[in-house]
Amino acid sequence: MEKRWVLKDPGDPALVNSLSRQINVSEIIASLLVQRGIDDYEKAKRFFRPSLADLYDPFLMKDMAAAVERVEQAIRRRESILFYGDYDVDGTTAVALMYSFFRKRYNKIGYYIPDRYNEGYGISFKGIDFASENGYSLIVALDCGIKSVEKVRYATQRNVDFIICDHHLPGDLIPEAVAVLDPKRTDCNYPFKELSGCGVGFKLLQGYCKKTGISEQELYQHLDLLAVSIASDIVPIVDENRVLAFYGLEKLNTNPSRGLKSIIRIAGIENQKIGIDDIVFKIGPRINAAGRMESGKTAVDLLCAPDDISAFEVGALIDSCNNDRKHVDRTITHEALRMIAQDNRLQHSYSTVLFNPSWHKGVVGIVASRLIETYYRPTVILTQSGDLATGSARSVQGYDLYQAIEACSDLLENFGGHMYAAGLTMKVDKVEEFKRRFEEHVSKTIIPEMLSPQIDIDASIRFENITEKFFNLLKQFQPFGPGNMSPVFIAENVHDSGFSRLVGSEKEHLKLTLIQEGNTQKFDAIAFQMAEFYKPIHYGQSFDVCFSLHENNFKDTISLQLRVKDIKLRDE
Repeated sequence: MEKRWVLKDPGDPALVNSLSRQINVSEIIASLLVQRGIDDYEKAKRFFRPSLADLYDPFLMKDMAAAVERVEQAIRRRESILFYGDYDVDGTTAVALMYSFFRKRYNKIGYYIPDRYNEGYGISFKGIDFASENGYSLIVALDCGIKSVEKVRYATQRNVDFIICDHHLPGDLIPEAVAVLDPKRTDCNYPFKELSGCGVGFKLLQGYCKKTGISEQELYQHLDLLAVSIASDIVPIVDENRVLAFYGLEKLNTNPSRGLKSIIRIAGIENQKIGIDDIVFKIGPRINAAGRMESGKTAVDLLCAPDDISAFEVGALIDSCNNDRKHVDRTITHEALRMIAQDNRLQHSYSTVLFNPSWHKGVVGIVASRLIETYYRPTVILTQSGDLATGSARSVQGYDLYQAIEACSDLLENFGGHMYAAGLTMKVDKVEEFKRRFEEHVSKTIIPEMLSPQIDIDASIRFENITEKFFNLLKQFQPFGPGNMSPVFIAENVHDSGFSRLVGSEKEHLKLTLIQEGNTQKFDAIAFQMAEFYKPIHYGQSFDVCFSLHENNFKDTISLQLRVKDIKLRDE
């Protein structure tokens, strides 16, 4: 699939030059900073030296005072409190964060994760009944609840109060809970809108600490859980999230909680520096696998494990779930690709909507993402759960999937999510009409350029500019993530120095040693899934390459490596 290379605006030259002189860095580094909105000394200082002192006052969030007061009241009255979270990484880490914090000082608490298959996403009537029948008079909902108007009303009838901590877009009505914490509320003036669900729960705990005089250092002991949520939920790692992720990663690398330590060991990354990518690809999927294949409660059991033995036992169970998940999602992906290949209309559509009642509900979101790797367009994968069709949707860069689904909302029983990812439920007899309407809406609103993968390139660079000082400064841009991605560079007119080879179990990857015209400096590079370029490169054809810079740790030897994003052969 051919990719579009788009070179970003380097920023106002005068501003770049001024910042370069103020902080004594090259103009390339200064340009990268200006692109990220860092255009003066003070902003650069906060960027390179994140501080927990820069976190916002939690009481700036709408309803925070009421939420803290209700928690205090529950503890004074010896009420039982139930922490209720969604079954994904964000929800389970949020519940684990709350439970781990409070169990040291209050024993009338419990946690509840809804069953993906019997209850579905978010707050359920079954969960409310569980709370009422087991004496819980306060539910703190985490990573869910912003649209649960009817369910909160039902809970009130059962004498169960709600505090909602959510980060999803609200509907027209806000639930009549004791407090609804969501920075995306239109009437909320909290200065940062992109917290994870776990992040909103963290702000409630921060408010509780401030009000009750508990040292926030106690709360910071759980930042490893918050870092896992931030990375896994793909929220922007800027502003407050950057500070929380920075210190959360520090905790994850120096003294992780027992549950996370177990996952780190099982994932085989205990003797290396753990970054955002390790969470996204190795830690997060294992936590998610519990909710996908078994029960999300198992993930909380692990994250709150009381000792190393139980942490390892539950960790092994979750790893087994993850292996099962990988097998199932590979099988369904192959079936889905076959369905598209056998349908000429689908092959030439602007969207993909597939329904198979036998597909495993727990992996449809993953399958949607995998299909986009082959057919780059908004994708919805549906299966059957009870008498309903339910599934997940994923989008492509720049296209608002949530609005497209909202345009079909009269066909849906329920839906929720973000611009790039959503969940939805409908009656089975509505599926065909949804396919037609969704495709019609996407075809009218998507820009043709959005149907090709785009690589955003931060700067053009010469190999001689890639010095040790330059790379050391780039490493201080971490943690990388949405809003602060690892910088991507383009180097023109490079060629193989004679040592390129195919690697991987199926010789699907390309290992290169590159040299640039007019320069003698050589750089090792790895190009995953780019074996098709081997012959022309091996036989001397020059090319342009876009890449990011990474440390490669191989057999305890650390070296700089170019991680190739794409290659464009030059006309000879």
